Amino acid sequence: MDKDLNNEGAPEKKTGCGCCRKSGEAPRGKLHCFDWLADVPGGKAQSDLVEVQFKNTRKGFYKNTIGLDLAIGDLVAVEASPGHDIGEVTLTGQLVALQMKKAGVKPGTELKRVFRKAKQGDIDKYNEAKARENDTMIRSRKIAEDLKLNMKIGDVEFQGDGNKAIFYYIADERVDFRQLIKVLADTFKVRIEMKQIGARQEAGRIGGIGPCGRPLCCASWMTNFVSVGTAAARFQDISLNPQKLAGQCAKLKCCINFEVDTYVESVKKMPSKEIRLETADSTYYHFKYDIFKREITYSTDKNIAANLVTIDADRAFEVIALNKKGEKPLSLLRDGEDNRQEKKQYNDILGQDITRFDKKKKKKKPKQQQNRQTADQQQNQDSQQDRSADKKDARQRDRKDRNNRRDRRLRPGDTPDNTAPGEGRNAAQDITPAMSPSRRMLNQNDNNDE
Repeated sequence: MDKDLNNEGAPEKKTGCGCCRKSGEAPRGKLHCFDWLADVPGGKAQSDLVEVQFKNTRKGFYKNTIGLDLAIGDLVAVEASPGHDIGEVTLTGQLVALQMKKAGVKPGTELKRVFRKAKQGDIDKYNEAKARENDTMIRSRKIAEDLKLNMKIGDVEFQGDGNKAIFYYIADERVDFRQLIKVLADTFKVRIEMKQIGARQEAGRIGGIGPCGRPLCCASWMTNFVSVGTAAARFQDISLNPQKLAGQCAKLKCCINFEVDTYVESVKKMPSKEIRLETADSTYYHFKYDIFKREITYSTDKNIAANLVTIDADRAFEVIALNKKGEKPLSLLRDGEDNRQEKKQYNDILGQDITRFDKKKKKKKPKQQQNRQTADQQQNQDSQQDRSADKKDARQRDRKDRNNRRDRRLRPGDTPDNTAPGEGRNAAQDITPAMSPSRRMLNQNDNNDE
């Protein structure tokens, strides 16, 4: 929004468009309503009511008795008991009365006053008290644990002047915290107020991401919590699985209630689940609904899915009308009509085998086959060892035979004159090859003749 300039050239003050904290800023959160009377002249002058917000979704309604010029986003000091508190103006004008009615404030209730716009001293004192909240919460949890109280202190809020502290806690059952209040008052030297909140309020205060991938509804836009029952899940044919139906607060999800009204209206246009359809060959019982397609699936067995047939609601009403007249059609299906249950084909990519980046897994062999394969491998190893040993023995025998033959060739007694090696002969004669037996006999005969 462009800034308007007055005669002196200074930017003119804006009161806001109703949906923003101040002119030009982003829209605010779920706790702020749209002031659609902001541009109506005289809308604020006719009402002195002001809505002020504090920490942890706490709001209060006050009277602007001294006629302060308040705009959305201003910090103000308001009346408290005791002392004063610092809060932010979230709504002014006639819409505050509607908000009071929505919050359940009775018309005759006496409202507290707005003292002034917050000064710098008020803001410094408020920030100093706010800085103590985290340490106070940790110490108070330790004190509650020492007192063995079955409760959880989720947050601490100090009043603007630091004279009072509100302790927000969660408990599944009734807790007697009278002794806790005495210990906390003696420890922190302030006035103590205990305020119990539910698990849904705690989840909305902390925030987070839901299973749908979006921020939690209780933390983003929901302003009040409606009771959620399992009947809403039954109307929508949702599986009653506590792990799927529960949210981060361990309670049933708030979104179960979002579409239940549409389902309830649609079921009214469908045949009752208790009605049985009679045909010439069998009796059909209700199995399931498809609300938005207006189709019904019937089974020939009341307890299990058997011979399922899917027809539309109009055909079911036709068969019911025929049964009331005492007539039984040959089939639930119309002439020439195919069973819709058989036509359904789902293309689910999650059911495909995607092995592009996966390693192929080896198939496990049966135990007998593994034992047989192990025995074969052992037998092969044994045979290989036997063959290698035989080869080794053969090599040793060949080596021994060669050595024996060499020794016989060089034996001294095999020489012609039985002379020892090196005696009266040359070294070359010592290595003369051995003679054959026939040659040796001829040499002996020659020697005898001489």
